[in-house]
Amino acid sequence: MPVEKPSIAELLRQTSILEAVSDSARLDLEVLLCHVLKKPRSYLFTWPEKVLDQQSVKHFNDLLKRRADGEPIAYLTGEKEFWSLSLEVNAATLIPRPDTELLVETTLDLLDKASSRVLDLGTGTGAIALALASERPAWEIIAVDTVAEAVALAEKNRQRLGLENVSVVRSDWFEDLAQQKFELIVSNPPYIDANDHHLNEGDVRFEPGSALVSGNKGLADIEVIICGARKYLNEGGYLLMEHGYQQAGAVRDLLRAEGCLQVSTRKDIAGHERLTLGRF
Repeated sequence: MPVEKPSIAELLRQTSILEAVSDSARLDLEVLLCHVLKKPRSYLFTWPEKVLDQQSVKHFNDLLKRRADGEPIAYLTGEKEFWSLSLEVNAATLIPRPDTELLVETTLDLLDKASSRVLDLGTGTGAIALALASERPAWEIIAVDTVAEAVALAEKNRQRLGLENVSVVRSDWFEDLAQQKFELIVSNPPYIDANDHHLNEGDVRFEPGSALVSGNKGLADIEVIICGARKYLNEGGYLLMEHGYQQAGAVRDLLRAEGCLQVSTRKDIAGHERLTLGRF
């Protein structure tokens, strides 16, 4: 029979419940319990004998069940760290991933100007724009998304972090940007083919399809961005895009077809071709 008033140590012994859905079952339990208790992880190890009240136990068990059903930890806790920034997340946006930090690193390496204008297309939580803003306070960054809920969330994250050099705008790619010009455009657009089996696996089952799936074998939105970028870039401006690990060659071809120079691809931490850039 379940313990009516379990201790922290007892709750953390339930790793078997999550082993089928998670490679980090113990860590998942710790994160969920810290979320319920509103305490840091160190608290769990300092007070393992601490007994939880009934309401906290119920909250934890509800989250545990949802995690066992495959729901991502970030949606359960409502937050995710990206570039050492704590971002609020919800089911209207993708969950920021470590691989996308490569876009931030590459942008910072390419632009050494103290003052630059940068456009983040399809900002979602605002992760890329806010990470860049935190590193380059003199830059002016415009972050756009076509989904109203994503725009509201990115703005909320901007306000939470107090980053005044970011403006969050609702726009379907370039549609509502008028004649603005930028030194660099960065984007993590939808790039998964609708028939990709990965859409039925892991966290992506719970993430919004509109932020994941694109037509033409995943390249349709990438094509729109590449074809439209020149109009919004200053001469010599850069376009950087994340893409699927098998799409780098196609993206390089698309950039070269638009007259881009210095076209190149960067690999992510797993060694996959993940980001391609060109200069207009």
